[in-house]
Amino acid sequence: MASDNAGLRDVCVVGVARTPLGGFLGALSSLPATKLGSIAIEAALRKANVDPSLVQEVYFGNVLSANLGQAPARQAALGAGIPNTVVCTTVNKVCASGMKATMFAAQSILLGINDIVVAGGMESMSNAPKYIAEARKGSRFGHDTLVDGMLKDGLWDVYGDCAMGNCAELCAENYALTREDQDAYAIQSNERGIAARDSGAFAWEIVPIEVPAGRGKAPVLVDKDESLDKFDPVKLKKLRPSFKDNGGTVTAGNASSISDGAAALVLVSGQKAQELGLQILARIKGFADAAQAPELFTTTPALAIPKALVNAGLESSHVDFYEINEAFSAVALANKKLLGIPSVSCLQLNLFLKHF
Repeated sequence: MASDNAGLRDVCVVGVARTPLGGFLGALSSLPATKLGSIAIEAALRKANVDPSLVQEVYFGNVLSANLGQAPARQAALGAGIPNTVVCTTVNKVCASGMKATMFAAQSILLGINDIVVAGGMESMSNAPKYIAEARKGSRFGHDTLVDGMLKDGLWDVYGDCAMGNCAELCAENYALTREDQDAYAIQSNERGIAARDSGAFAWEIVPIEVPAGRGKAPVLVDKDESLDKFDPVKLKKLRPSFKDNGGTVTAGNASSISDGAAALVLVSGQKAQELGLQILARIKGFADAAQAPELFTTTPALAIPKALVNAGLESSHVDFYEINEAFSAVALANKKLLGIPSVSCLQLNLFLKHF
Protein backbone atom coordinates (compact mmCIF):
# COMPACT_ATOMS: atom_id res chain seq x y z
CA MET A 1 0.00 0.00 0.00
CA ALA A 2 1.32 3.43 -0.90
CA SER A 3 2.32 6.02 1.65
CA ASP A 4 -0.23 8.70 2.47
CA ASN A 5 2.35 11.43 1.73
CA ALA A 6 1.42 12.77 -1.71
CA GLY A 7 2.32 15.75 -3.87
CA LEU A 8 -0.49 18.20 -4.52
CA ARG A 9 -0.98 17.17 -8.19
CA ASP A 10 -0.13 13.50 -7.75
CA VAL A 11 -2.79 11.20 -9.20
CA CYS A 12 -3.85 8.97 -6.33
CA VAL A 13 -6.01 5.85 -6.45
CA VAL A 14 -8.27 5.85 -3.40
CA GLY A 15 -11.05 3.48 -4.43
CA VAL A 16 -11.14 0.21 -6.37
CA ALA A 17 -13.99 -2.18 -7.10
CA ARG A 18 -15.02 -4.69 -9.71
CA THR A 19 -17.87 -7.06 -10.27
CA PRO A 20 -17.28 -10.79 -10.40
CA LEU A 21 -16.76 -11.87 -14.00
CA GLY A 22 -19.69 -13.77 -15.40
CA GLY A 23 -19.24 -16.32 -18.15
CA PHE A 24 -20.81 -16.01 -21.59
CA LEU A 25 -24.59 -16.33 -21.13
CA GLY A 26 -23.79 -17.10 -17.51
CA ALA A 27 -24.52 -15.76 -14.04
CA LEU A 28 -24.52 -12.04 -14.94
CA SER A 29 -26.09 -12.28 -18.40
CA SER A 30 -29.41 -10.84 -17.21
CA LEU A 31 -27.73 -7.51 -16.37
CA PRO A 32 -26.78 -4.92 -19.02
CA ALA A 33 -23.28 -3.47 -19.05
CA THR A 34 -24.57 -0.15 -17.70
CA LYS A 35 -25.97 -1.86 -14.60
CA LEU A 36 -22.68 -3.67 -14.03
CA GLY A 37 -20.90 -0.33 -14.40
CA SER A 38 -23.20 1.30 -11.84
CA ILE A 39 -22.50 -1.48 -9.35
CA ALA A 40 -18.73 -1.11 -9.75
CA ILE A 41 -18.79 2.70 -9.50
CA GLU A 42 -21.03 2.75 -6.44
CA ALA A 43 -18.82 0.21 -4.67
CA ALA A 44 -15.58 2.02 -5.55
CA LEU A 45 -16.92 5.30 -4.16
CA ARG A 46 -18.19 3.61 -1.02
CA LYS A 47 -14.86 1.90 -0.39
CA ALA A 48 -13.01 5.17 -0.97
CA ASN A 49 -15.33 6.97 1.46
CA VAL A 50 -16.03 9.56 -1.25
CA ASP A 51 -19.55 10.98 -1.54
CA PRO A 52 -20.88 10.70 -5.12
CA SER A 53 -21.77 14.40 -5.03
CA LEU A 54 -18.04 15.24 -4.94
CA VAL A 55 -17.23 13.53 -8.26
CA GLN A 56 -16.37 16.08 -10.94
CA GLU A 57 -16.11 13.90 -14.04
CA VAL A 58 -16.50 10.29 -15.20
CA TYR A 59 -14.62 8.49 -17.98
CA PHE A 60 -15.78 4.95 -18.62
CA GLY A 61 -14.84 2.44 -21.29
CA ASN A 62 -17.39 0.46 -23.28
CA VAL A 63 -17.00 -1.22 -26.67
CA LEU A 64 -20.18 -3.20 -27.28
CA SER A 65 -22.60 -0.28 -26.96
CA ALA A 66 -25.32 -1.47 -29.34
CA ASN A 67 -28.73 -1.61 -27.64
CA LEU A 68 -27.44 -0.04 -24.41
CA GLY A 69 -29.09 3.30 -25.10
CA GLN A 70 -27.53 6.73 -25.28
CA ALA A 71 -24.34 7.62 -23.41
CA PRO A 72 -23.56 4.36 -21.56
CA ALA A 73 -21.02 5.98 -19.22
CA ARG A 74 -23.59 8.53 -18.09
CA GLN A 75 -26.15 5.80 -17.45
CA ALA A 76 -23.64 3.93 -15.29
CA ALA A 77 -22.69 7.08 -13.38
CA LEU A 78 -26.26 8.19 -12.66
CA GLY A 79 -27.14 4.66 -11.65
CA ALA A 80 -24.39 4.86 -9.03
CA GLY A 81 -25.82 8.04 -7.50
CA ILE A 82 -23.52 10.53 -9.20
CA PRO A 83 -25.39 13.83 -9.83
CA ASN A 84 -26.74 14.55 -13.31
CA THR A 85 -24.63 17.71 -13.41
CA VAL A 86 -21.42 15.65 -13.69
CA VAL A 87 -19.90 15.34 -17.16
CA CYS A 88 -19.54 11.73 -18.36
CA THR A 89 -17.65 10.39 -21.38
CA THR A 90 -17.79 6.91 -22.90
CA VAL A 91 -14.47 5.67 -24.32
CA ASN A 92 -14.32 3.05 -27.10
CA LYS A 93 -10.73 1.93 -27.70
CA VAL A 94 -11.46 -1.80 -27.92
CA CYS A 95 -9.25 -3.72 -25.47
CA ALA A 96 -7.72 -0.54 -24.05
CA SER A 97 -11.01 1.29 -23.37
CA GLY A 98 -10.88 1.15 -19.58
CA MET A 99 -7.17 1.94 -19.49
CA LYS A 100 -7.61 4.92 -21.83
CA ALA A 101 -10.50 6.14 -19.69
CA THR A 102 -8.15 6.01 -16.71
CA MET A 103 -5.50 7.95 -18.65
CA PHE A 104 -8.02 10.68 -19.50
CA ALA A 105 -9.05 10.86 -15.85
CA ALA A 106 -5.43 11.07 -14.69
CA GLN A 107 -4.64 13.77 -17.24
CA SER A 108 -7.52 15.92 -16.04
CA ILE A 109 -6.11 15.76 -12.51
CA LEU A 110 -2.52 16.42 -13.60
CA LEU A 111 -3.70 19.48 -15.54
CA GLY A 112 -5.57 20.84 -12.53
CA ILE A 113 -8.96 20.57 -14.26
CA ASN A 114 -10.39 18.09 -11.74
CA ASP A 115 -9.62 16.79 -8.26
CA ILE A 116 -11.97 13.77 -8.09
CA VAL A 117 -12.65 11.59 -11.13
CA VAL A 118 -14.15 8.12 -11.62
CA ALA A 119 -12.73 5.88 -14.35
CA GLY A 120 -13.18 2.29 -15.46
CA GLY A 121 -14.87 0.05 -17.97
CA MET A 122 -17.86 -2.24 -18.48
CA GLU A 123 -18.99 -4.89 -20.94
CA SER A 124 -21.75 -7.44 -21.25
CA MET A 125 -20.67 -9.62 -24.13
CA SER A 126 -23.65 -11.85 -23.44
CA ASN A 127 -26.00 -8.99 -24.30
CA ALA A 128 -24.32 -7.82 -27.50
CA PRO A 129 -27.18 -8.02 -30.00
CA LYS A 130 -27.37 -9.67 -33.38
CA TYR A 131 -28.80 -7.44 -36.07
CA ILE A 132 -29.76 -7.24 -39.73
CA ALA A 133 -27.50 -4.53 -41.15
CA GLU A 134 -29.59 -3.84 -44.27
CA ALA A 135 -33.02 -3.92 -42.60
CA ARG A 136 -33.41 -0.13 -42.53
CA LYS A 137 -33.13 0.00 -46.33
CA GLY A 138 -35.87 -2.58 -46.65
CA SER A 139 -35.85 -6.33 -46.35
CA ARG A 140 -36.74 -7.56 -49.83
CA PHE A 141 -36.78 -10.91 -51.59
CA GLY A 142 -34.38 -13.54 -50.29
CA HIS A 143 -32.67 -14.37 -47.03
CA ASP A 144 -31.30 -11.71 -44.68
CA THR A 145 -27.94 -12.11 -42.98
CA LEU A 146 -27.82 -11.81 -39.20
CA VAL A 147 -24.71 -9.95 -37.99
CA ASP A 148 -23.21 -10.86 -34.61
CA GLY A 149 -22.59 -7.51 -32.92
CA MET A 150 -20.03 -8.99 -30.54
CA LEU A 151 -17.95 -10.34 -33.40
CA LYS A 152 -18.46 -7.43 -35.80
CA ASP A 153 -17.91 -4.59 -33.34
CA GLY A 154 -15.53 -6.17 -30.86
CA LEU A 155 -13.62 -9.21 -32.07
CA TRP A 156 -13.04 -8.62 -35.78
CA ASP A 157 -10.11 -6.88 -37.50
CA VAL A 158 -11.79 -4.63 -40.06
CA TYR A 159 -8.53 -4.06 -41.96
CA GLY A 160 -7.48 -7.66 -42.43
CA ASP A 161 -11.10 -8.88 -42.44
CA CYS A 162 -10.32 -11.61 -39.95
CA ALA A 163 -10.83 -12.51 -36.32
CA MET A 164 -8.44 -10.93 -33.82
CA GLY A 165 -7.30 -14.45 -33.04
CA ASN A 166 -5.73 -14.60 -36.50
CA CYS A 167 -3.51 -11.71 -35.43
CA ALA A 168 -2.50 -13.79 -32.42
CA GLU A 169 -1.62 -16.63 -34.79
CA LEU A 170 0.58 -14.23 -36.75
CA CYS A 171 2.26 -13.18 -33.50
CA ALA A 172 2.89 -16.80 -32.55
CA GLU A 173 4.47 -17.44 -35.95
CA ASN A 174 6.62 -14.30 -35.86
CA TYR A 175 8.05 -15.13 -32.43
CA ALA A 176 8.18 -18.94 -32.71
CA LEU A 177 5.68 -19.51 -29.91
CA THR A 178 4.53 -23.11 -29.78
CA ARG A 179 1.15 -24.44 -28.78
CA GLU A 180 2.82 -25.95 -25.72
CA ASP A 181 4.28 -22.55 -24.74
CA GLN A 182 0.90 -20.88 -24.96
CA ASP A 183 -0.99 -23.64 -23.17
CA ALA A 184 1.56 -23.70 -20.34
CA TYR A 185 1.18 -19.97 -19.85
CA ALA A 186 -2.62 -20.18 -19.90
CA ILE A 187 -2.58 -22.97 -17.34
CA GLN A 188 -0.31 -20.96 -15.08
CA SER A 189 -2.55 -17.89 -15.38
CA ASN A 190 -5.67 -19.86 -14.47
CA GLU A 191 -3.92 -21.64 -11.61
CA ARG A 192 -2.78 -18.30 -10.24
CA GLY A 193 -6.34 -17.02 -10.51
CA ILE A 194 -7.73 -20.04 -8.67
CA ALA A 195 -5.10 -19.72 -5.93
CA ALA A 196 -5.90 -16.03 -5.52
CA ARG A 197 -9.62 -16.72 -5.39
CA ASP A 198 -9.30 -19.55 -2.90
CA SER A 199 -7.00 -17.54 -0.63
CA GLY A 200 -9.44 -14.62 -0.57
CA ALA A 201 -7.03 -12.32 -2.38
CA PHE A 202 -9.78 -11.08 -4.70
CA ALA A 203 -12.39 -10.61 -2.00
CA TRP A 204 -11.41 -7.02 -1.21
CA GLU A 205 -11.94 -5.83 -4.79
CA ILE A 206 -15.04 -7.83 -5.78
CA VAL A 207 -18.50 -6.48 -5.00
CA PRO A 208 -21.00 -9.36 -4.70
CA ILE A 209 -24.10 -9.08 -6.87
CA GLU A 210 -27.57 -10.41 -6.16
CA VAL A 211 -29.03 -11.53 -9.48
CA PRO A 212 -32.80 -12.03 -9.82
CA ALA A 213 -33.64 -15.72 -10.26
CA GLY A 214 -37.21 -15.44 -11.47
CA ARG A 215 -40.66 -15.28 -9.95
CA GLY A 216 -40.91 -16.91 -6.56
CA LYS A 217 -37.20 -17.67 -6.36
CA ALA A 218 -34.61 -16.14 -4.07
CA PRO A 219 -31.93 -14.00 -5.76
CA VAL A 220 -28.66 -15.74 -6.59
CA LEU A 221 -25.53 -14.26 -4.99
CA VAL A 222 -22.62 -14.04 -7.44
CA ASP A 223 -19.34 -13.27 -5.68
CA LYS A 224 -16.66 -15.18 -7.61
CA ASP A 225 -15.31 -15.20 -11.16
CA GLU A 226 -17.33 -17.75 -13.07
CA SER A 227 -14.78 -18.91 -15.66
CA LEU A 228 -12.38 -20.32 -13.08
CA ASP A 229 -14.89 -23.00 -12.12
CA LYS A 230 -14.72 -24.40 -15.65
CA PHE A 231 -10.92 -24.56 -15.89
CA ASP A 232 -9.60 -28.01 -16.77
CA PRO A 233 -5.90 -28.22 -17.76
CA VAL A 234 -6.32 -31.64 -19.36
CA LYS A 235 -9.16 -30.48 -21.62
CA LEU A 236 -7.31 -27.23 -22.37
CA LYS A 237 -4.44 -29.14 -23.96
CA LYS A 238 -6.84 -31.07 -26.20
CA LEU A 239 -8.74 -28.10 -27.63
CA ARG A 240 -8.70 -27.58 -31.37
CA PRO A 241 -7.22 -24.36 -32.81
CA SER A 242 -9.91 -21.70 -33.05
CA PHE A 243 -8.63 -19.57 -35.93
CA LYS A 244 -6.30 -21.62 -38.12
CA ASP A 245 -7.07 -25.22 -38.97
CA ASN A 246 -3.68 -26.34 -40.23
CA GLY A 247 -0.86 -25.64 -37.80
CA GLY A 248 -2.85 -23.24 -35.63
CA THR A 249 -1.77 -22.75 -32.02
CA VAL A 250 -4.33 -20.30 -30.59
CA THR A 251 -7.31 -21.93 -28.88
CA ALA A 252 -10.22 -20.96 -26.67
CA GLY A 253 -8.11 -22.25 -23.78
CA ASN A 254 -5.02 -20.08 -24.29
CA ALA A 255 -7.10 -16.98 -24.97
CA SER A 256 -9.26 -15.01 -22.54
CA SER A 257 -12.89 -15.96 -22.10
CA ILE A 258 -15.98 -14.21 -23.41
CA SER A 259 -17.42 -12.65 -20.28
CA ASP A 260 -19.45 -9.95 -18.55
CA GLY A 261 -18.31 -7.49 -15.88
CA ALA A 262 -17.16 -4.03 -14.89
CA ALA A 263 -14.39 -2.34 -12.90
CA ALA A 264 -14.03 1.17 -11.48
CA LEU A 265 -11.38 3.39 -9.90
CA VAL A 266 -11.70 6.58 -7.90
CA LEU A 267 -8.83 8.94 -8.69
CA VAL A 268 -8.08 12.08 -6.70
CA SER A 269 -5.36 14.70 -6.59
CA GLY A 270 -2.82 14.50 -3.80
CA GLN A 271 -4.17 17.78 -2.47
CA LYS A 272 -7.73 16.46 -2.29
CA ALA A 273 -6.58 13.20 -0.71
CA GLN A 274 -4.90 15.17 2.06
CA GLU A 275 -7.86 17.52 2.46
CA LEU A 276 -10.39 14.68 2.82
CA GLY A 277 -8.11 12.35 4.75
CA LEU A 278 -8.44 9.60 2.14
CA GLN A 279 -6.37 6.43 2.21
CA ILE A 280 -4.10 6.25 -0.83
CA LEU A 281 -3.90 2.79 -2.37
CA ALA A 282 -1.53 3.69 -5.22
CA ARG A 283 -0.29 6.53 -7.41
CA ILE A 284 -0.29 6.73 -11.18
CA LYS A 285 3.25 7.80 -12.01
CA GLY A 286 3.15 7.54 -15.79
CA PHE A 287 1.31 6.13 -18.78
CA ALA A 288 1.64 5.91 -22.55
CA ASP A 289 -0.05 4.83 -25.75
CA ALA A 290 1.52 3.27 -28.81
CA ALA A 291 0.29 2.11 -32.20
CA GLN A 292 1.50 0.21 -35.24
CA ALA A 293 -0.02 -1.85 -38.06
CA PRO A 294 -3.39 -3.19 -36.83
CA GLU A 295 -2.44 -6.83 -37.30
CA LEU A 296 0.59 -6.25 -35.06
CA PHE A 297 -1.41 -4.95 -32.09
CA THR A 298 -0.15 -7.96 -30.14
CA THR A 299 3.33 -6.48 -29.69
CA THR A 300 2.32 -2.86 -29.11
CA PRO A 301 2.89 -3.20 -25.33
CA ALA A 302 6.60 -3.47 -26.13
CA LEU A 303 6.35 0.02 -27.64
CA ALA A 304 4.11 1.55 -24.97
CA ILE A 305 5.89 0.24 -21.87
CA PRO A 306 9.25 1.99 -22.55
CA LYS A 307 7.37 5.24 -23.20
CA ALA A 308 5.45 4.86 -19.94
CA LEU A 309 8.69 4.26 -18.03
CA VAL A 310 10.18 7.45 -19.45
CA ASN A 311 7.05 9.39 -18.51
CA ALA A 312 7.28 8.01 -14.98
CA GLY A 313 10.99 8.79 -14.67
CA LEU A 314 11.86 5.12 -14.28
CA GLU A 315 14.07 2.54 -15.96
CA SER A 316 13.32 -1.10 -16.67
CA SER A 317 15.72 -2.10 -13.90
CA HIS A 318 13.33 -0.47 -11.42
CA VAL A 319 10.42 -2.72 -12.42
CA ASP A 320 9.72 -5.79 -10.29
CA PHE A 321 6.55 -6.96 -12.01
CA TYR A 322 4.84 -6.54 -15.37
CA GLU A 323 1.13 -7.08 -15.92
CA ILE A 324 0.03 -7.26 -19.54
CA ASN A 325 -3.72 -7.58 -19.90
CA GLU A 326 -4.48 -8.94 -23.33
CA ALA A 327 -6.57 -11.63 -24.84
CA PHE A 328 -3.96 -14.22 -25.81
CA SER A 329 -1.06 -16.08 -24.20
CA ALA A 330 0.95 -15.26 -27.32
CA VAL A 331 0.82 -11.57 -26.41
CA ALA A 332 2.49 -11.96 -23.04
CA LEU A 333 5.10 -14.38 -24.34
CA ALA A 334 6.01 -12.23 -27.35
CA ASN A 335 6.33 -9.06 -25.29
CA LYS A 336 8.40 -10.93 -22.71
CA LYS A 337 10.89 -11.65 -25.49
CA LEU A 338 10.83 -8.12 -26.88
CA LEU A 339 11.21 -6.41 -23.50
CA GLY A 340 13.76 -8.84 -22.12
CA ILE A 341 11.65 -9.67 -19.07
CA PRO A 342 13.85 -12.14 -17.18
CA SER A 343 11.29 -14.72 -16.07
CA VAL A 344 7.63 -15.63 -16.21
CA SER A 345 7.42 -14.98 -12.46
CA CYS A 346 7.89 -11.27 -13.25
CA LEU A 347 5.02 -11.32 -15.73
CA GLN A 348 1.27 -11.74 -15.39
CA LEU A 349 -1.29 -12.02 -18.16
CA ASN A 350 -4.76 -12.32 -16.70
CA LEU A 351 -6.26 -14.68 -19.25
CA PHE A 352 -9.01 -15.64 -16.83
CA LEU A 353 -10.10 -12.01 -16.49
CA LYS A 354 -11.85 -9.89 -19.08
CA HIS A 355 -9.90 -6.70 -19.92
CA PHE A 356 -12.28 -3.74 -20.01
